[in-house]
Amino acid sequence: MDNAFDIQEIMKLLPHRYPFIMIDRILKLTPGEKVIALKNVTINEPFFQGHFPENPIMPGVLIIEAMGQAGAVLAAKSLDRESHGQLIYFMGMDKVKFRKPVTPGDQLIFEVKFLKQRRNVFKMSGTAYVDKNVVAQAELMATFGEGK
Repeated sequence: MDNAFDIQEIMKLLPHRYPFIMIDRILKLTPGEKVIALKNVTINEPFFQGHFPENPIMPGVLIIEAMGQAGAVLAAKSLDRESHGQLIYFMGMDKVKFRKPVTPGDQLIFEVKFLKQRRNVFKMSGTAYVDKNVVAQAELMATFGEGK
């Protein structure tokens, strides 16, 4: 099953809201396998006010956060957790690498794939691209938890 959806559907799956929702669209989702998500990087992002005003660069930690949010959408759609009110929590990151800076006007494309799952813990690999060039990579671990 491949499908795409917009920010309204993403916000049904994730608890994040402005200014911390980091993905704008799901381009393709194959449950249990992978997701491809998009983020349009604009000069209006609040973090550019301080990182860095004369040379705006998207913080690497936010690129990884966006990658994690794409992975959370994949997990929710793959594991049928979307209707259970459970949050998805980051547990760890390995093999994080930043290859090139991301600046206003760039369009980030995230490809996140399932690696393995054990109970409520899952591991994914993610790659972020701008113009088909790798800008960041990471392995991510997350788990489901009870929402309040």
